[in-house]
Amino acid sequence: MRKSLLLSLLFLYSSLLVYGQTTIRGTVKDSQSQMSIPGATIRISGKSTISQTDDAGRFTIDATTGDALSFSFLGYETKTVTVTAGDTVLNVLLEDGNQTLEEIVVVGYGTQRQRNLTTAVATVRADDIVKTPAAQPMQALQGRVPGLQIVSNGAPGASPTVRLRGVTSAEGASAPLYVVDNMFFDNIDFLNPNDIATINVLKDASAAAIYGVRAANGVIIIETKSGAYNQEAEIVYDGYWGIQNPQNVLKMANTEQFVRYINETGSAADIAFIENAINRFGADPNNPALPNVNTNWYNEVMSPAPIQNHNLSFSGGSEKTRYAIGGSYFNQEGLLNDQRNDFTRLNFRTKVDSRVRDWLTVGGNFNVSTARQYEGENTAWFRSYFAVPTLPVFDPQNTAATPLGLSNAQSLGYRGVQNPFFPLNFVDTRNHIAKVLGNFNLEATIIENKLKFRTQYNYSLAFNNTRRVDQGYNDGVTQVPSAIRRNNTSSYDQVWDNFLTYDDQFGKHNLNAVLGHSYRSEYSELLFARGTAINPAPTRAAEQFWYLTNATDFDLNDIGDANETTLNANLKFLSFFGRVAYNYDGKYLLYGTLRSDGNNKFQKKWGHFATIGAGWVVSQEEFFNVPGIDFLKLRGGWGQLGNDGINPAAGRPRYQENTGAIGDGRVVGRFLNPLFDLISSWETTVETNVGIDAQFLNNRLSLNADYFIRDTRNLAVNIIPPVLRGSERRSVGAFRNTGFEMNLNWQDNINEDFSYSIGGNIATLKNEVRSLGDAPFLDAGQAEFRQRSIIGQPYQAFFGYDVTGVFQNEQQIQNSGYTQEFIQANGLRPGDLIFRDVNGDGVIDDLDRTVLGSYLPTFTWGGNIGLSYKRLDFSALFQGQSGFSILNRKRGEMIFTNDTNIDADLAENMWRGEGTSNQYPSASGLRRAWNQNMSSYFMESGSYFRLQNVRLSYTFFGSESKWPETRLTFTAERPLTIFKYNGFNPEVADGIDREVYPIPAVYTFGVMIKL
Repeated sequence: MRKSLLLSLLFLYSSLLVYGQTTIRGTVKDSQSQMSIPGATIRISGKSTISQTDDAGRFTIDATTGDALSFSFLGYETKTVTVTAGDTVLNVLLEDGNQTLEEIVVVGYGTQRQRNLTTAVATVRADDIVKTPAAQPMQALQGRVPGLQIVSNGAPGASPTVRLRGVTSAEGASAPLYVVDNMFFDNIDFLNPNDIATINVLKDASAAAIYGVRAANGVIIIETKSGAYNQEAEIVYDGYWGIQNPQNVLKMANTEQFVRYINETGSAADIAFIENAINRFGADPNNPALPNVNTNWYNEVMSPAPIQNHNLSFSGGSEKTRYAIGGSYFNQEGLLNDQRNDFTRLNFRTKVDSRVRDWLTVGGNFNVSTARQYEGENTAWFRSYFAVPTLPVFDPQNTAATPLGLSNAQSLGYRGVQNPFFPLNFVDTRNHIAKVLGNFNLEATIIENKLKFRTQYNYSLAFNNTRRVDQGYNDGVTQVPSAIRRNNTSSYDQVWDNFLTYDDQFGKHNLNAVLGHSYRSEYSELLFARGTAINPAPTRAAEQFWYLTNATDFDLNDIGDANETTLNANLKFLSFFGRVAYNYDGKYLLYGTLRSDGNNKFQKKWGHFATIGAGWVVSQEEFFNVPGIDFLKLRGGWGQLGNDGINPAAGRPRYQENTGAIGDGRVVGRFLNPLFDLISSWETTVETNVGIDAQFLNNRLSLNADYFIRDTRNLAVNIIPPVLRGSERRSVGAFRNTGFEMNLNWQDNINEDFSYSIGGNIATLKNEVRSLGDAPFLDAGQAEFRQRSIIGQPYQAFFGYDVTGVFQNEQQIQNSGYTQEFIQANGLRPGDLIFRDVNGDGVIDDLDRTVLGSYLPTFTWGGNIGLSYKRLDFSALFQGQSGFSILNRKRGEMIFTNDTNIDADLAENMWRGEGTSNQYPSASGLRRAWNQNMSSYFMESGSYFRLQNVRLSYTFFGSESKWPETRLTFTAERPLTIFKYNGFNPEVADGIDREVYPIPAVYTFGVMIKL
């Protein structure tokens, strides 16, 4: 009986076990790319039951309610899911276990896993982008990406200058191509940094060539933020308020230093101007030889200015649909006083994706940006440098000045007005900028987990309405007429892409292939006009009358609807492209692309751009067993890129008419002009890149390094043909950029509460002119401040005489090696500069001019530190550049006018007798033609070190709290810059400093609230 009962109970228990057991089916995918993960392992904790996903990422496993299923795969974090009653389907998303190697990188028309890349691609995430308080997202990349040079601009709303691996065109723009949600742009000034999810920089030709004739300067792909499937609705407010503070303000000579300098020049006229100032404004009570005026013009024209940004976003999703909606407001005031000088931008965006069927996903986004920018008058900075300190801002005796009694240096005898408050008060320049980006996409699965088709259509509208108003005024000497100039530009661009993506895994073979077609059209319109003598005269109190219809006269030379860059033309592009990425067992990688671009811009309609790349994951080999090295990949690539950003000019010799007198009659004749431009196709860049990616010490230390050779051919340049006078454009130039880039990062978790990271990057660059056709050089810049492109030297290098010192006495002049005739002809005297006699012929002439430096840095670097303790986070970013020169043209302007102020460093350290200076000439020497020749005296090193960004934040309440997650942040942007250059800052885009807008330090307080 007992045995029967026991057997019955065992049978019942076994039946219950079988009854409680069920078959679980599902898929395992990557959480970011939604791509299937074949070969993932599924285990039941505490049991021997194991299953694996098939090639499509699908699995089945028998489990019982309460079982803990463990999902794992190499490179991903293990995820555990407990089976609950009724579970039959589990779709699991695995998170990357190694963010560096396993992260999904957006490349042209698709994605790739970082470990499988054979190209040079750098990624910057949203968390780093929002650390920088700026209107322009690219400003956040300064110091973060090796090989990417960002030159800041302090003007409100102004875009920085961006160069990737040097200059690749003499005529076309050197900015990279921006691809924002699959749409092409020349700049991204309309984007709110808070809306960006990732920025991927495609640095080498192998990565960028799939974009064809627009990719010669590199490609920057920007993905905006999306919602997430199966996520509760999330509301986030993120904003900051701050102050912009002028820093490194250039010190100018004060009244005492200025008067001393004037007396040392010996100029009777300038000394008389000082007396005029004393007579007009009175003498200094402490020193009657000085006027009772000591104006620091920089202090007068600028002051700290506020900056703020507010962003509100909504995101989330259901099983079928995800969405992201947001709006933002950004306002940046300018540093200039007494003038409207600010930038305000409103952004609205929405992005929706929906799985309407198991095999079909549709989506779209809509981004609207409207901005108003009031430009600061750059002449105010120029005048502030040159205005004498003996002149006050206002002059009660200048009664003829209306409507403001501003001072005028002409009243003291100077040639110019000088006072910068005239343009500040009477010039108003406004830009209204509106941009609309619309995108629609559809993706259909043809063969499940293998073949997909995607079509995406993008449309972009851009409008820029510029209005400059010159209000009429009298400066006390001259009546300046009123004028209005308007410039309206509209552009209509569209891109339609269609492509197939094939993914397959068979055995140890992994294949990804893309085949597609693209159509693009670009149309732009321009209309501009200028009217003068506005009636009624424009005033700030009556802006309603600021219209061209109130002009009583028009400048016929300033009315039109086309210029060199906007021709009211419709450019059309047709492209076919393909890409193949293959790897065997994750060890041997092959990559190739081919793109054919056709357009109606040049005589040559079609261009073909190919790339090939290969990689070897050495650490996957069985023989590789090196302690401390977790991952090691060698890679290399070669590719071609195109640049169609140049003006076409397919021409031929033409006949011109001329008139002459023969006998008593006037005869019209024709002659052949043999000069003509011929630019029949785009410029082409060919690049070779080799690199290494490695992970060490349990993936705590990562290394990425690249060496590249980038050759640009068929450059459009102006050449001077032999015998004939004049110049013509030909596709005969060639540049080469070479460099080495390295990125090294360490990150570690000490315990659950404390983690830290430290990293750095370096990049070198050598720019070299390789060909100019038959010409030995190509001149640029003004004749007085010559730049010259010479074979074997950097593009547009500064060119002039090399200064070796200052003549200290007469004997040194006699022993200089110059001939006696040359010394007497030039009237050399102590306090004059010594120019190196390059060819040793005893005279200084054009044959002694030499290359003095380049504005392109040869070495750039960046470093970062991050600390995290519980809810407290700290980060710091450093960056710097060296190996480049700046032309201090402010000092050089003395060649055009010398009755102005000078900077304090020059005033204090100029030559005043033997042994006093071997760098600066004497006061009288500054005004002699000999010392005003273009020379290394005007050249200075631009090298600098900068503490770029410091950020401290604390998060209140976590996701487990019933209160909304809140983070407070303090940020200092550019709080410290160390340099020797005699200017506001060493960031000068073209290397020529004729006074640039100062770049301020920015201090902000921010709040983030997440509901």
